[in-house]
Amino acid sequence: MEPVRVAVWTTDPIMRAGLTSFLQSRAELAVVEPGELTGQDMLVAYLDRVTPQVVAELRGDGVPPGVPKVLLVGELRENDILAAVECRVVAVLPRSRTSGDRLAEAVISGRDRLATDVLGNLLDSVRQLQRKAPASSGPGAAGLTSREVDVLRLMAEGCDTAEIADKLCYSERTVKNTVYGLTNRLNLRNRPHAVAYAMRAGVI
Repeated sequence: MEPVRVAVWTTDPIMRAGLTSFLQSRAELAVVEPGELTGQDMLVAYLDRVTPQVVAELRGDGVPPGVPKVLLVGELRENDILAAVECRVVAVLPRSRTSGDRLAEAVISGRDRLATDVLGNLLDSVRQLQRKAPASSGPGAAGLTSREVDVLRLMAEGCDTAEIADKLCYSERTVKNTVYGLTNRLNLRNRPHAVAYAMRAGVI
């Protein structure tokens, strides 16, 4: 199996050197420059906090569009999580509780879901916004079917594909096809982005 190509992005030169050195020590990883990445590669972004400037830079010319990202962060506020999802962040790792092995695992797997505690914060944050917004017109207004809403609701609760299939009495293939269909139809990047979309629409 070929090594996973990964790049490091951070404004801290000491952390850049340390992360680059660590990632280069892993035989299953190949470190390249951020500008060389494609949508099949991974970017490790290290930052203290998610700010509008950071989000703009992660979407800017230095990082090609569509590159999935692992976010290693010191502080993550609830209202930062949607911005992270929209930057195609596929894993959020708290700096104080992340080992080298956990970081490498997140890069290699390119996991398409956020950590459970982070997704829980996302859920709480968007629900607070929903209380202040006008009532939704229902699932159809968001372009989602009832089945899709059911799947997304369980996904937001941290259920994996097998658990969703069991709870809804579907096959795992049906669940996967449902997720694939809605993400492609609505141009959503991944499962966390789909959950964020449904919560913003007020259907879950």
